[in-house]
Amino acid sequence: MIERSLVLLKPDAVKRGLMGRIISRFEDAGLKVVGSKMVWIDDKLGRHHYDTIGQVGVRRGEAVLQNVLVFMQSGPVMALCIEGVNAADNIRKIVGSTEPKGAAPGTIRGDFAHMSYGFSDKQGKAIENLIHASGNSDEAKLEVSLWFKDTELHTYKTAHEQHVL
Repeated sequence: MIERSLVLLKPDAVKRGLMGRIISRFEDAGLKVVGSKMVWIDDKLGRHHYDTIGQVGVRRGEAVLQNVLVFMQSGPVMALCIEGVNAADNIRKIVGSTEPKGAAPGTIRGDFAHMSYGFSDKQGKAIENLIHASGNSDEAKLEVSLWFKDTELHTYKTAHEQHVL
């Protein structure tokens, strides 16, 4: 199934100059970017995003959510809407485990990050894991609509699609 999913390149990915290398990973896998923009997240958008996906505050507590919001507001974020076959699931495989220390080599987090929850918690800061990716198709639909207006998303055929499909 062709679907769209949200990817956020977090402030650490932007500051480290990894945006192009990360986007290439998705394009190399046959996924395509159909929307992109740089955003400075404010508290309202950050809370709305994490309330929508219900991850951080529920799973790890309000203090962790506060740390995540501070981190996500520490620099610009590159928001991407990526389209492809089973996009949400395939993107999650490419990205790797949420905790970088457990991410497999060859994944984005496994290759570019090494942080652990324990270290981050001890430092009293959010885990810098480079990227957010929608957890599943349903979450992806909600997140894409939160971050992008319909007019910001594009439909086009890649060279691969024109020759194969």
